[in-house]
Amino acid sequence: MRLGVIDIGSNTVHLLVLDAAHGARPVPAASDSTTVRLMRYLEPDGSISPDGVAALDAAVTRAAAVGREHGTEGTLAIATSALREATNGPQVLALLTERAGVPIEVLSGGDEARLTFLAARRWYGWGAGRLLLLDIGGGSLEIAAGTDEDPDVALSVPLGAGRMTRRFLWENDPPAPDDVARLREHVRATLADAVGPALAAQRPDHVVATSKTFRSLARLAGMPREVLGNGHRYRMQRANLEDWVPRLARLSSQDRTVLPGIGPGRARQIVAGAVVAEEAMRALRVEEVEICPWALREGAILRQLDRL
Repeated sequence: MRLGVIDIGSNTVHLLVLDAAHGARPVPAASDSTTVRLMRYLEPDGSISPDGVAALDAAVTRAAAVGREHGTEGTLAIATSALREATNGPQVLALLTERAGVPIEVLSGGDEARLTFLAARRWYGWGAGRLLLLDIGGGSLEIAAGTDEDPDVALSVPLGAGRMTRRFLWENDPPAPDDVARLREHVRATLADAVGPALAAQRPDHVVATSKTFRSLARLAGMPREVLGNGHRYRMQRANLEDWVPRLARLSSQDRTVLPGIGPGRARQIVAGAVVAEEAMRALRVEEVEICPWALREGAILRQLDRL
């Protein structure tokens, strides 16, 4: 059957259409993404501004229309941290549910981590042993670890690339060195309090990372591990990322767009994303990650197929 998933995230509203059957690998049929970057639209009281609501309205309406054009037989809709935490989230959710034409499931941070972990487990299989997964979104960082399809560690930390950019690096472009230093200090302190369960668990056999932030950084600071049907699978060492972070911070967002993997939609927040990625790898004592092509959207589809 042809299934669609509308992912209402902090950075984008993304539609993924897959041809899927129980027990078979889902095959991508179409993809459509609208950049929203909700962190720009957060008011001091924590609500999403009218302009932000309008941007979400247009993006979800488009995603639903594109799904219908591609003949989806069923559509899932999920929302993550920005909508979950907004003070006017319930009102915005009611509007977006009408536009999507299906109920929208607002995921907790733990749910995000578990669904993304499920996707990674299915991609790598049981032979990968114990997995440790990292995922940087616009609003949060997810960490999950385990040997089964349901991780025994599932953490969500408010260190998303958009959130950190808005809080620490918004005033100057390129950011001031003192602002980058304050960001790094905050990330380190937050992770020191959060990663205990992951460190206390058994050491992983395989460390993987998902999300656009990690994929962009790996294209810049990593190297291809193998060629897939539609491109490369990348791996990235922490030492190479550490070398790139100060170089990225010295460039303006416009100048970053000429670098491989850094598009206009991510150029402003890639420095914060890189700092979070570097510090997360350090806190978890990880020297290298491999980029997993599947993430939250695929995890949502796989869960739905399991339910069917």
